[in-house]
Amino acid sequence: MKTIEEIHEIRNLKRKELDIRVNTKADTREKHILVCHGTGCTSSKSPQLLETFRKILKEKNINNVRVIKTGCFGLCAKGPIVIIRPEDTFYAMVKEEDCEEIIQKHIIEGERVTRLLCKDIDGKIVNSLDELNFYKKQKRIALKNCGVINPEDIDEYIAFDGYRALERVLNEYSQDDVIKIISDSGLRGRGGAGFPTGKKWELTKMAKGEQKYVVCNADEGDPGAFMDRSILEGDPHAVLEAMEIAGYTIGANKGFIYVRAEYPIAVKRLQIAIEQSREYGILGKNIFNSGFDFDIEIRLGAGAFVCGEETALLESIEGKRGQPRVKPPYPAQCGLWGKPTLINNVETFANIAQIILKGSDWYSSIGTANSKGTKVFALGGNVNNIGLVEVPMGTTLREIVFDIGGGIPNGREFKAAQTGGPSGGCIPKEHLDTPIDYESLKEIGSMMGSGGLIVMDDTKCMVCLAKFYLEFTVSESCGKCTPCRIGTKRMLELLEKLCSGEGSEIDIYKLEKLAVNIQKSSICGLGQSAPNPVLSTLKYFREEFRQHAIEKECKTLECKALSKITINPEKCKACGLCQKHCPVNAIQGEAREKRTINQDKCIKCGTCISACPFHAIGN
Repeated sequence: MKTIEEIHEIRNLKRKELDIRVNTKADTREKHILVCHGTGCTSSKSPQLLETFRKILKEKNINNVRVIKTGCFGLCAKGPIVIIRPEDTFYAMVKEEDCEEIIQKHIIEGERVTRLLCKDIDGKIVNSLDELNFYKKQKRIALKNCGVINPEDIDEYIAFDGYRALERVLNEYSQDDVIKIISDSGLRGRGGAGFPTGKKWELTKMAKGEQKYVVCNADEGDPGAFMDRSILEGDPHAVLEAMEIAGYTIGANKGFIYVRAEYPIAVKRLQIAIEQSREYGILGKNIFNSGFDFDIEIRLGAGAFVCGEETALLESIEGKRGQPRVKPPYPAQCGLWGKPTLINNVETFANIAQIILKGSDWYSSIGTANSKGTKVFALGGNVNNIGLVEVPMGTTLREIVFDIGGGIPNGREFKAAQTGGPSGGCIPKEHLDTPIDYESLKEIGSMMGSGGLIVMDDTKCMVCLAKFYLEFTVSESCGKCTPCRIGTKRMLELLEKLCSGEGSEIDIYKLEKLAVNIQKSSICGLGQSAPNPVLSTLKYFREEFRQHAIEKECKTLECKALSKITINPEKCKACGLCQKHCPVNAIQGEAREKRTINQDKCIKCGTCISACPFHAIGN
């Protein structure tokens, strides 16, 4: 148990010690080697880097260097990432065998290892994070501590103003004061719907009931999404602190974090954070001698996508099958075990402490008129800089894809971006300059969702894309309501017909009509939004659907039944590379002869297209 005075002492002393993490001009001989321990870098063997660095330092008797595990730095495409502070040197794609050279050249001799320095998309070598285009347009609030602190050390969180907001709330603010601050900030729920956070807290506070609960929704199930997971892995205490602030505000003494069991690193760090907070007396009874009691438990989800819907999540916490409830009543009035319950997702909670400390005016000055603050995106797909991005609301899609994301690989053209995962919509290139905020995305038939952003180049088939998301929705439907259980399956069958060459133009009409009916009649938000990827692709890429249905052709070659690969005799240089690489010997022709393709043998794998340096092969 720590007193408030002891917490202040830890903050002051530890912050001086960790000044080199954020101050590149820190006057110190000590160095910190920061090694990313997010899921992406961990899968690329970053834990071995950590141990190897420590082993080498011990063998060389170097005592003024600390090796620190951190959360995600964001630029996952360059992992494993190693940052050396205070000089802020950025080493990319580091391997275990590189550790000796880094210690010898950088730490002992004072020279950067040039071959390992991160290169920007233009090939320019960068010496620090700030020089990378990937970071220049970002503004980190929810990700403030990710890649800076050791997420398994509560003292490091405290050093960077951790639990200062909770202390201020418990000692200086009434419940209504907190609600006003959150409401005035303009923060909206980052789980997808964008409901005003302050309003939700106010409704739960006003609900009648002696027992109330706070729930953190960490069930992040969208394909390609890893925002909430990365926050939990890199800064778990930020979520705990915000849940305690919420508990005080609405009159709750118990919280639950519902997180996927498939996120073992996040679960482990959450558990460590909870245990450390209890040990310090920041979680539990009489927090900061205020008389306020609050404790938190973790509940593991089994990976059902529907449990991202708030009422299905509550059912799962209660030990029941994860199925949505009919609303109203809403969780604020009748939630967990029938008691008033506040539910926010990880990213929403990650903003709370910063708003309390810096004020609602500061936060509301960021973003657009109706969408305040920043938004975290998991940027993936056909883009050079795959990773975790946090940008002010109102940043355009073009800025995210080309300035931050570094554009499309291999010189291909941008075709579309999918926001919001299976519940979102497709954004074509004519809307590249659309500001990313709640209203703007809704106007063009998409949605913010939790923050997955998948970029597609001109090799992608939009009919295939719609089919992919419908396959996911069908497999994840809870089955409670007929429109979602049966309707999405019928939609998938129509898409399968179109992709196999058996569809007709009437199937496009049926697909569209069915999608609209499912939107209007499904019980929960997941079922209501399931047709969105189909409707948005039909809206912007209808001609591709018509090509599949009428011309029986897929120009991208993704639909094998509708693809026919041919060699353009005018472009063919008779080099024979396509023939050499064909896995089924479908390409015919003798030396110095222009090649042809035996369509009966061709399996449409596309290997020949990649092998041809003259772009003579295509559909």
